[in-house]
Amino acid sequence: MSGECAGKIALVTGASRGIGAAIAERLAAAGAAVAAVARSLDAHPPTLPGTLRETVARIADAGGRAVAIQGDVLDAASRARVVAEARAALGPIDVLVNNAATGPYRAFAAFTARDFSRTFECNVRAPFELCQLVLPDMRARRRGWIVNVSSATAEHPAGPPFIDWERTGGHLLYASSKAALNRFTTGLAAELAEDGIAVNALAPVAAVLTPGVRAKGIDRWLPASMVEPIEVMAEAALALACCDPATTTGRVAYSARLLEELGRPMRTLRGEER
Repeated sequence: MSGECAGKIALVTGASRGIGAAIAERLAAAGAAVAAVARSLDAHPPTLPGTLRETVARIADAGGRAVAIQGDVLDAASRARVVAEARAALGPIDVLVNNAATGPYRAFAAFTARDFSRTFECNVRAPFELCQLVLPDMRARRRGWIVNVSSATAEHPAGPPFIDWERTGGHLLYASSKAALNRFTTGLAAELAEDGIAVNALAPVAAVLTPGVRAKGIDRWLPASMVEPIEVMAEAALALACCDPATTTGRVAYSARLLEELGRPMRTLRGEER
C-alpha cells in the first residue's frame, strides 16, 4: 500500500482491541507493515471482545499487511520474543507503539503489592524494555518513531475542592504509572535527539469507549462531552509515527489538539475522508 508510512515496519502492543487495534489498522492503511501484539490471539476474555486474528483480518481486507504475534508484555521473555519474531517476519522495527496497559480501579487502601507490580510492569517497565529492544536497529539506521500511549489521568488533580472522579474514581495507581511513562518519554527523547528518533507520548483529549473502559465501568463517569471517536487517537498516532524527529519529539500530546495544531483532519481507520 502507498501512504505516508509506506516502507515502515510498525510494532503495536495491545492490538487485539480498542485503541491498539485502531492504531494498527490506521498505520497499515498508511502503508506500514504491522506486527500486531497481544495475548488474545484466537480467543478473548468474556468481557473483552477482540482478537489479534480479527485485527489482522481487517487489515488484510483493507489491502494492508500485518502479522499476529501472541505475547504478554508483563513477561520479560515474551517481550524479547515478540520483537525477535516481528523482526524475523517483517524486518527491523521503524515504529514502536507502546499501547498495552493495565491498572485496577479501586481505593488506595485496597491496592495490593500485586496491583502495584503488575501496573508498573505493564505500563512502565514493558515500554522501557521494548524501547531498549528496538533501539539498536533504529540507531543503526538513524531513524525511528516511538509512540507511548498515555492518559489524561497523569495530569495532577486540580483542587481543593476535588471533583468526584479524582476523589472516588479509583485511578490513582494507573494515573501514577502513566505519569511515570510521560517522564520516561520526554527523558528518552532528550537522549535520542541526535539519533533521528522521535519519542512522544499521546493521550486522548477525551475518553475513548474501548472494551477495557466499559469492562472497568469507567464509562459511568463519562458524559457524552467527554468521549471522543477512536479514529481521533488513531490519526494522531499516525501523525507521530510519521513526524519529523528533528522538530517533533519529547512531547506529551493530546489527540484532537495535536490534529488541530497540525491542521490534520480525522480520517477513518482505512484512511478515508469522513
